[in-house]
Amino acid sequence: MTPKDIKAVYFIGAGGIGMSAIARYFIRRGLVVAGYDKTPTELTRRLEKEGVLMHYEENIDEIPHICKKREACLVVYTPAIPDDHKELVYFRENGFEIQKRAQVLGILTRQMRGLCVAGTHGKTTTSSMCAHIMHQSHLDCNAFLGGITKNYGTNYIVSDSDYVVIEADEFDRSFHWLSPWMSVITSTDPDHLDIYGTKEAYLESFRHYTTLIQPEGALIIHRDLEMKEALQPGVRRYDYSLDEGDFHAENIRIENGDITFDFVSPIESISNIELGQPIPINIENGIAAMAMAQLAGCTAKELRYGMQTYSGVDRRFDFKIKTDQLVFLSDYAHHPMEIYQSARSIRQLYRDRHITAIFQPHLYTRTRDFYQQFADALSQLDEVILTEIYAAREAPIEGVTSQLIYDRLAPGIEKQLISKDDVMPLIKSRSFDVLIVLGAGDLDAMVPQITKTLQRALKQQAQ
Repeated sequence: MTPKDIKAVYFIGAGGIGMSAIARYFIRRGLVVAGYDKTPTELTRRLEKEGVLMHYEENIDEIPHICKKREACLVVYTPAIPDDHKELVYFRENGFEIQKRAQVLGILTRQMRGLCVAGTHGKTTTSSMCAHIMHQSHLDCNAFLGGITKNYGTNYIVSDSDYVVIEADEFDRSFHWLSPWMSVITSTDPDHLDIYGTKEAYLESFRHYTTLIQPEGALIIHRDLEMKEALQPGVRRYDYSLDEGDFHAENIRIENGDITFDFVSPIESISNIELGQPIPINIENGIAAMAMAQLAGCTAKELRYGMQTYSGVDRRFDFKIKTDQLVFLSDYAHHPMEIYQSARSIRQLYRDRHITAIFQPHLYTRTRDFYQQFADALSQLDEVILTEIYAAREAPIEGVTSQLIYDRLAPGIEKQLISKDDVMPLIKSRSFDVLIVLGAGDLDAMVPQITKTLQRALKQQAQ
């Protein structure tokens, strides 16, 4: 069964950021789309408005009638769904075609020219940058992204183009289903060790991913990575970094909140690239995005305009308040290297200001494996407020708590260890200079409330 054969698609875990993009793809193609998710969210409510038949109870009776027709319905699930999920068990026992989200994306990369972005961190920003450059160019593109783009208000871009930009997820080795035409690899700092077990296995997974790039395609890889690629004959290889490699930046200017640089390329170098989202880490993300778009055929004018008009992604260095009195932003960073890069960027932007982070660790296994690295990354800041670990798909691990990070923060760092329920009372009780909320858990759900509280305090101060 392929996407061309089906009449209906049923999603188990429909509200996930990656799943919802595929759901939108099938909605746009006129199929019946339905699905289950554990809890309603702003994203699931938007899916319902767009035509997805959603329910939030693990109940076979809630599955629409057309989705119970084996010959007509494709079932798509996310690896986060447990094997004993009642609806998943029902579809398996009745012989339905069941595919992981990544398998569906893999089919699309074989039907179109897949421009894929893989890496421990940076892949959402880099893929959304590349998608924006491509979409506003003469080439256009489709895109399946891991975040809601501010330019388009969605994680899915649709067009009649032969190109598709895909965020290639290494979790559960999902990216092994893809057949990229070209791929960027941004980073390979070990993660998901609950899945991979060892650093070596993690790096091997990325090595195998590079074997999947199609002949006559290209790999654009960060030059500082430990992994060794294994390319098919005919695949071109390029490297990049901030200031070295086939693609890099020169003449970087960071002035008055603006960032401009020259893009150095073996194809055509371009001067005075302006970052529409002026964050230091986005220089390197932008180099990778422009490299892939340029190799696909975008012109210098299209690259410059795309970078200048790129507005960012929700929860990726996402400014909510930006005044002389107060800066407040949220960032999805949840791996030590992501937090290191986020903290480094915010320190570069606000060198002489007091920076406070509220960090909710994500997963017990990740905290167990990297608590020292988390502490080192957070210690770049002036103050760290830690909440309890967000469990997500995991059961608690004895002895693994946020205290492991707290105890290893550098001497002199102001620090607190609080419950998530105490975050809002804390916000209401004191003032901040630069405040950032970090993590991939549910603390982000408080960001709108935090924003309103801080805005109210600013108004009171001005009166």
